[in-house]
Amino acid sequence: MLVLISYDVETATKEGKSRLRRVAKACVNYAQRVQNSVFEADLDYSQFLRLKDRLLHLIDDEKDSLRFYYLGNDWARKVEHFGARQTYDPEGVLIV
Repeated sequence: MLVLISYDVETATKEGKSRLRRVAKACVNYAQRVQNSVFEADLDYSQFLRLKDRLLHLIDDEKDSLRFYYLGNDWARKVEHFGARQTYDPEGVLIV
């Protein structure tokens, strides 16, 4: 299933900047960055639950926000891309 993850982490303090780096790193481990604080993740349900649990433990509920948009398996009809950044195919070949 494709999940869109977005977050807004308070960065006015040293602790907030540290949280932001940890949240971004956790997302990079599971997902593809499509904008600064937005990631697309093509995950099975157990992977998604692990990522969600990790992110919920990293954020500060009083200062930060985290959103998950569930696009499901039929995501290709629901996503359009326009603009400068090239898009990617989450189901395509990834060369590392």
